[in-house]
Amino acid sequence: MGWGCGYRTLQTLCSWVESLNKVATGTTSPTSVPSINQIQTALVDIGDKPSNFRHSKQWIGSVEICLCLDVFYDIPCKIIHIEKGSQFKQYCSEIFHHFVNVGAPIMMGGETDNSSKGIIGVRLKNPALLIADPHYFGTVNSAKHLLELGFIHWLPVSELHEDSFYNLCLPQARTPVKSNKS
Repeated sequence: MGWGCGYRTLQTLCSWVESLNKVATGTTSPTSVPSINQIQTALVDIGDKPSNFRHSKQWIGSVEICLCLDVFYDIPCKIIHIEKGSQFKQYCSEIFHHFVNVGAPIMMGGETDNSSKGIIGVRLKNPALLIADPHYFGTVNSAKHLLELGFIHWLPVSELHEDSFYNLCLPQARTPVKSNKS
């Protein structure tokens, strides 16, 4: 079965939630995040997708990620729809406040810029997004290694597709959350 970068970004957000729970409970045991099959099954079970979505190679975006975080962890999410990449700069302050007040990574998907991106930081002066690229696979030796390979990088908002819309999924979890994974 194939997978898309939206699934990997969701799994990154789930890993963040799992790490919150580990810190709160003092647990050191390994955690698991939902598999692609579990994600697809959840979307079918809640009626968002038809049954043939299961085991397909269809992509997911910000809305599906919002739904899955609710299903798996009871986490509400805020969706920000940005009509054009050229308007993105005006949302950087809101993204900054999300990181200050909540801290959760953000999923970003777009129309013509349709590769999912995990936003893990924002710079307000010379606005840019700190991106965790979900296309990396393999063993992570260090953050420096990911930086050198370009899988963690600053993306100036001026480089976003001017005429593409963007959807952001901002998880609203501030404290440890329950897990509904089966």
